[in-house]
Amino acid sequence: MYDETEDARRARQAELNSNAAARLELTGLYGKVWDTQELREDFEVLSFLAPFVVARDRKSGNKGTLEFQHSPRFYFNWLED
Repeated sequence: MYDETEDARRARQAELNSNAAARLELTGLYGKVWDTQELREDFEVLSFLAPFVVARDRKSGNKGTLEFQHSPRFYFNWLED
């Protein structure tokens, strides 16, 4: 099955992971940042499609997406649908 987003996702994933940032730097760029435990507390993860996560905010019930970098693993750039 052809995924028309694959090339763009792979490029973004390479960009994020080749310039992996510390939490403080990511916070300056994107606002709130979550580690894996914090993500589990604040969101119900619905699916992964690296470097994106589709999730539901546990407080509001709203769906949206986050981006993530692999190492160190942080989630950021929450955008509600």
